[in-house]
Amino acid sequence: MLIRNFSIIAHIDHGKSTLADRLLQATKAVSEREAKAQLLDSMDLERERGITIKASAVTVHHAYKGEDYQLNFIDTPGHVDFTYEVSRALTACEGALIVVDSSQGVEAQTVANAYLAISNDLELIPVVNKIDLPSADPEKVAMEIEQILGLPAEDCINCSAKTGEGIEELLDAICEKLPPPKPSVIKETRALIFDSHYDDYRGVIVYFRIFDGSLTKGDRIRMMGTDRTFTITELGRYTPQPVQSNTIGTSEVGYMVAAIKTLDDVRIGDTITLDAHPAEEALPGYEEPKQMVFCDFYPASSESGSKKTEFETLREAVEKLRLNDSSFTFETQHSEALGFGFRCGFLGLLHMEIVQERLEREGGAEIVQTAPTVNYQIELIDGAIIDIHNPADLPDPSQIKYIREPIVKVEIICPDESIGDLMRLCEGRRGIFKGQRFVSEGRQMLDYELPLAEIIYDFYDKLKSITRGYGTMDYEIIEFRADRLVKVSILVNGTPVEALSVICHKDKAEVRTRAILLKLRKQIDRHQFEIALQAAIGGKIIARETIKGFRKNVTAKCYGGDISRKRKLLEKQKKGKRRMKAVGNVHIPQSAFLSVLEQGD
Repeated sequence: MLIRNFSIIAHIDHGKSTLADRLLQATKAVSEREAKAQLLDSMDLERERGITIKASAVTVHHAYKGEDYQLNFIDTPGHVDFTYEVSRALTACEGALIVVDSSQGVEAQTVANAYLAISNDLELIPVVNKIDLPSADPEKVAMEIEQILGLPAEDCINCSAKTGEGIEELLDAICEKLPPPKPSVIKETRALIFDSHYDDYRGVIVYFRIFDGSLTKGDRIRMMGTDRTFTITELGRYTPQPVQSNTIGTSEVGYMVAAIKTLDDVRIGDTITLDAHPAEEALPGYEEPKQMVFCDFYPASSESGSKKTEFETLREAVEKLRLNDSSFTFETQHSEALGFGFRCGFLGLLHMEIVQERLEREGGAEIVQTAPTVNYQIELIDGAIIDIHNPADLPDPSQIKYIREPIVKVEIICPDESIGDLMRLCEGRRGIFKGQRFVSEGRQMLDYELPLAEIIYDFYDKLKSITRGYGTMDYEIIEFRADRLVKVSILVNGTPVEALSVICHKDKAEVRTRAILLKLRKQIDRHQFEIALQAAIGGKIIARETIKGFRKNVTAKCYGGDISRKRKLLEKQKKGKRRMKAVGNVHIPQSAFLSVLEQGD
């Protein structure tokens, strides 16, 4: 039997999932009755948003020139935040279909995914999709693909995943053009774990691709990374329904159940080998993802009786999701304002949003989320370098030599008429212009270097607004760069509140912290004394707001008589207010923290 392993990659909303549906129908893997839109997108969240979040591996069969081909393909996400999912899928393949919408052309993420596939030495087949649309221009898009990606325009396969036109030609091209898997290097069995998820009844279900040897039901296996052993109780393939099998051989993709109950026993990128005849060397695995956006998740309930239960529910949900999404990290965190929670790391803002929704839906946890922050590198005077992603962890300013922030290279593809506004937007966010390239008639690509902290809040929304939805962007971290960054502390009645401190550029510190103080002034209740809200860099106050105190009318009982009586009472009240301010505590409600933290800016 001949095998072809490939991924489907594209920009978001270019028809990857619809193409996967049509491939399943064309190979008779699903009947007309079973067919439905986004068949491989099993999560409700994926269907609601119309995006792929998790890569899905499927095995189908296709007859070409009288021979049976086994096609193992992976439908991957398209959004920049899920690039790690794409990179994992590409490691398990020898080829890829790069799908481009015939009405929109090559987009920013198309370029990024194509380069990712090329860096993995994969054979690419360009596919121009949605040729049934009235606005489709396949010839123009084919020339764009040749100009930007360097793939010959005549190699492009025109198809419509919606109507099924061109699907048979695509299947034949997959069999003909994509290379077969490389033969086994060693006799011992080695399989790469590229995904896994937790099932309440069967434990951890592991998805793998075999590179050497084979696996059989009943085999005693060893995880080379964790050095734990298990016995395979179920082995099979997704076609796309799970179909059990006794043996899975070299170059094939499958799943297994081995009564793995502990979440820590499975690591994405680990190598499976046989316990009786283990391999000496593990497969290369995956590069660890670099989390660039951080925020805190706390249980929403503030009732003292249920706080522990809420926290435990959140902990269980977070641990199960970590198994299913290895690009998400967490550590326990405590806040004076919000209690116990988790400091979580994400690849981007959409990733953060999706994780929160999955924790609430799949884990049943109610969550309070703080504002996103980024990772900073701190170079100390003694030469040591430390990483922090919470302003409260910043060392003493006298020990700091430099604060370095992450810089991203941003590629923006946009219509010609939006270029001026986009340049103003980038320069307002401390961007450095690097270049401008012609993409096609009416569209250009802008290259900028921007601080990650400046784009994680609303940059993408503003980009879409300026370009009326036609602009796309892709970014990658290139370095950490020192700048005039400072920690701004928020003082309430002279006392610093660490949960509200921020790291920002010195030139923007006053504007940003004044907005925070205005929000606090609205949220904190008035007390019997005047409350000063201040923002400070070191010992220098840069902004102040005041919450006026309640003042009892102590002169109401004085009528007529000498003015000195009233003055005496007012002076007595003033002394009392001063003493009260010195010894009184300001109660800051949870809503005040959230109003500042959730807004971010």
